[in-house]
Formats: sequence, C-alpha cells, structure tokens
Amino acid sequence: MNVQIDPAGYVLFGDHTFRCALGRSGISDTKHEGDGMTPVGTLPLGRVFYRADRLENPPRTGLDIVPIHQNMGWCDDSEHSDYNTLIALPHIARHEKLWRDDHVYDVVVEVLYNTNPVLPHRGSAIFMHVAKPDFTPTEGCIALKIKDLLQLLSHCNKGDFLHVPSPEQA
Repeated sequence: MNVQIDPAGYVLFGDHTFRCALGRSGISDTKHEGDGMTPVGTLPLGRVFYRADRLENPPRTGLDIVPIHQNMGWCDDSEHSDYNTLIALPHIARHEKLWRDDHVYDVVVEVLYNTNPVLPHRGSAIFMHVAKPDFTPTEGCIALKIKDLLQLLSHCNKGDFLHVPSPEQA
C-alpha cells in the first residue's frame, strides 16, 4: 500500500482521507536541516517506534515494531557521524529524545529520507507521528491523530511508501 500526501494537509490511502500537519515551512524538494520543510519524494516506510507505557497494545502493522525506551534518541547534528540515525543516550552530538513528555512520539513511523546514503545537512528525523490537538505544523514531519495513525499502520507492510508530491504536482 502506498500512502499519498496532499499538500493541503491530508493523508490519502485506499478509500481513507485523514487530516494531517506538515512542515511549518511547507513542502520542498531541496530540504536541508532545520528548514521546517517536509521533503518531497517517494519515501519507504521504516520501523514503527511506540511508547508501551502509553498504548494498551503495540500498533498492528506489517512494519517492524520497536518499543521506545528512555535512552533512545535521534541524531540531528549534521557534523556528526551518527547524523540521521537512532542513537543511545546520553550522546555528545545534538539530538532529539524519542521519550517525550508530550504525546507526539507515542507512535513514530520512521520515514526513510536521507538514509542511503546519509548526506550531511540534507535533513534528519523525518517521521510520521502523532499530531498536536490543534494540528500545529511540524519541523518537517507528517503528523496525524493517533487513531488515524494507528488505522493507517494497520494497512502498512514492509516495502510500502509515503509519496509526498511537490506542490506543483499536487
């Protein structure tokens, strides 16, 4: 199953349409670290990370599932060799924590952007995750209501893609 992003702020798959939040600066095919843009592309879906202490059951999905632990982070330091990878905390490079006090990372889907190879400054930590209640724009991710994200994941399998068209293609 392929998941389509509508630049107006919707996720489309099968006969489903869900509202989503996108990057605060829009969508771009020239993404770079810290620009707040959601990257354009046909991007494979990777692992699903989740907070076992906040979900009654692990997400149902054909993707690999990984429980989030307090020592997990994601390196967003373009100058470090661990850039755009899952890391163990503490870590010397700049990073974000996956174990958060808010609920946006209760379920996180790794979007395989800038991963093979990882290129410095091209952007990191692009995820599908839980939206804030008011659908506040993200730092470049795609965010949905948790119930919508869990429903989407129940249809996802290894080899599925997220398609983010350039605004001109939409």
